[in-house]
Amino acid sequence: MTEIFLIIFFISVLLFFLGSGIWVAISMIGVSTIGMMLFTSRPVGDAMATTIWGTSSSWTLTALPLFVWMGEILFRTKLSENLFAGLSPWMQKLPGGLIHVNVVGCALFAAISGSSAATVATVGKMSIPELRKRKYPEKILLGSLAGSGTLGLLIPPSIILIIYGVTVQESIAKLFIAGIIPGIMIALIFMSYVMIWSLINKKSMPKYVENFSFLEKIRKSKQLLPVIILISAVIGSIYTGVATATEAASLGVVGALILSYFQKSLTIETFKQSLLGATKTSCMIAFILAGSTFLSLAMGFTGLPRNLAIWIQNMELSPYVLIFVLMIFYIILGMFLDGISAVVLTMAIIEPMIRQAGFDMIWFGIFLVIVVEMAQITPPVGFNLFVLQGMANKDMGFIARSAFPLFLLMILAVILVVIFPEIALWMPQQMVQNIN
Repeated sequence: MTEIFLIIFFISVLLFFLGSGIWVAISMIGVSTIGMMLFTSRPVGDAMATTIWGTSSSWTLTALPLFVWMGEILFRTKLSENLFAGLSPWMQKLPGGLIHVNVVGCALFAAISGSSAATVATVGKMSIPELRKRKYPEKILLGSLAGSGTLGLLIPPSIILIIYGVTVQESIAKLFIAGIIPGIMIALIFMSYVMIWSLINKKSMPKYVENFSFLEKIRKSKQLLPVIILISAVIGSIYTGVATATEAASLGVVGALILSYFQKSLTIETFKQSLLGATKTSCMIAFILAGSTFLSLAMGFTGLPRNLAIWIQNMELSPYVLIFVLMIFYIILGMFLDGISAVVLTMAIIEPMIRQAGFDMIWFGIFLVIVVEMAQITPPVGFNLFVLQGMANKDMGFIARSAFPLFLLMILAVILVVIFPEIALWMPQQMVQNIN
């Protein structure tokens, strides 16, 4: 009964703080302070100072602001124009036509961004006007963009995977590599859906197709070459063991600066904007992570995670039932919190359960990110829906309905990853063999 009381207490106080409009990080620190004062004899001030400093000074965390900055730099380049121009000649004759540019463009930008919102905004600012001009149906246009934008959370470099890795003390490099195959799989599932939808709704799709010779397609694809080289350099250096995640992030920033310079989009003003944007985002995430670590410590002092893990063990739930319950839990949580907050708020309690159940923490990280991706397109707090609402001038209900089929496809992706864990684990295992 004590554990149930503590859970109710922590959740009630946290919801009160969050409902009052207090920042997520401050809310977590507040709950931790009250919990430690009431239920433990530990000195709050010393524990808070040591924990927050230890989290903030973690070398592993240095990859975060660098990858954020890389995405901010590229967000201000001509990348969205180049993506559309380079991909459209290859995609237009597929069933679904240029809608595939949304999916493939998001997958490519996800590999250099790490942010779902930035992925949607970058690809959408070019594809929405172009596809509307060609009379593509709004439902498939916005739905495919909302769903594909979530790939920014999974395909490396992923900000949320960095947060997860720091929280559970797992290798960020392995987590990045583990996200590649599931990310490609989800992109292919989305493309299959676009093809099937367009074949069923042939009358709604535009008939006009531009004709390009093979040489013209190759010539237009040259615009994608710098981005592909940058992606290959960042991910390849991690996979081969040549660079750590932090070193690869530094390489990515230098590459992004060079790319933006040659595209003539690097000015003093854009440089300052990218630096300021990266600083704001990184500080916000680091603050939330510090609050989360202090909350984990406070819960550890109360004995709640250990006792909860024992309670779960005594229930003798099968692994599949536990995973199903966690999937429902995170989908509901994601309706009210952003992905990063949902992960850091819960890992103090969830991590002991997962370890006790015998799950691989690298695999669980990929599972968790896919489920959090689903929450990006569920109202009322679906961040991709908010971004699209501002760009497309459509009401939230229409965009949410358009994205719902892709939400169901993500459930399919979760099922596949659960049934076939090698989807997430094969590449990290190969990576270890390469390094050894």
